[in-house]
Amino acid sequence: MDFRKPRPEEPEINLIPFIDVLLVILIFLMLSTTYSKFTELQITLPVANAEQARDRPREVIVSVAADGRYAINRKGVDGRSVEALAVELSAAASGIADPVVIVSADATAAHQSVINVMDAARRAGLAKLTFATQTAQGGGGR
Repeated sequence: MDFRKPRPEEPEINLIPFIDVLLVILIFLMLSTTYSKFTELQITLPVANAEQARDRPREVIVSVAADGRYAINRKGVDGRSVEALAVELSAAASGIADPVVIVSADATAAHQSVINVMDAARRAGLAKLTFATQTAQGGGGR
């Protein structure tokens, strides 16, 4: 008779199911990850000195009031039609080399009023157009 204690078998860890689960988790994470970092444009913004006085000889400022009235360089425009606005824009831009039209519209102004300014600028042959905005603190800016 053999009175020796039976030798316990060494436990064996099967790694194949563990690897399968890790691969499924890896595939899930790869498919659910958004690639927004790779779709962003890498740009370098220009630096400006805010203390310098701004030179504005090439700007034509078009103001749009909440009720749809227009003013070009602080001078009111008679009528609200695109044709009248185009004539006034042409007159304001005459004598200016390569003018820039700045649309400064009230936040509650109708969308059509701003579109009319854009159409009038196109009819007047003014290709450069930008919009004035205001910072959230209430300061002016573009």
